[in-house]
Amino acid sequence: MNTDRPDIRRLRRPVAVLAALAAALVGALVAALAPATWSPASATAGAASGEEAAAARCRTEGLRASLGRVSAAAGNRYAPLVLRNTSGRTCWVYGYVGLVMFDRNGDALRTRVRRESVTPRRVTLKPGASAHARLHWTVVPSGGESRCPSAARLMIIPPDEVAHLEIPFTTVICDDGRLDIRPMAPGARL
Repeated sequence: MNTDRPDIRRLRRPVAVLAALAAALVGALVAALAPATWSPASATAGAASGEEAAAARCRTEGLRASLGRVSAAAGNRYAPLVLRNTSGRTCWVYGYVGLVMFDRNGDALRTRVRRESVTPRRVTLKPGASAHARLHWTVVPSGGESRCPSAARLMIIPPDEVAHLEIPFTTVICDDGRLDIRPMAPGARL
């Protein structure tokens, strides 16, 4: 047995986690450096109560993730990825989550997250309140795919965070692991 070569299977998950964290951090940096825009909605949000104005960003340890009802349409799947504030304080989320899929053996699957062109907005969450991001994927092989891998779990990195949450995510995912995602929006439903 050659002991000079590391076991590649043991390295897959840490490499996938590091890649997802890097993507989340780049997204947070882009969002932080983006110029602020004015809209009637942002003006209304600026007039929030004192509690909402003083709220801090939601931290991973104060959130619980879940997947809402999956809707099917001609080989496409849509579902809300829900983050619920389980902390005892009001907090906010802004932007996109990071995602990595894993198979039933715990090996990372190719995960191509495509951010949809929707302007993110800050969503304030009182204790017990939820925000969601719409997920879209396809279950029909495309291009040169003859079969699509089966996911078992989904790692979620909340916006601007580095710690992650994991939820069951038992689905077939095609188009080379592509997940389309929208930024966080209020509520738990699409």
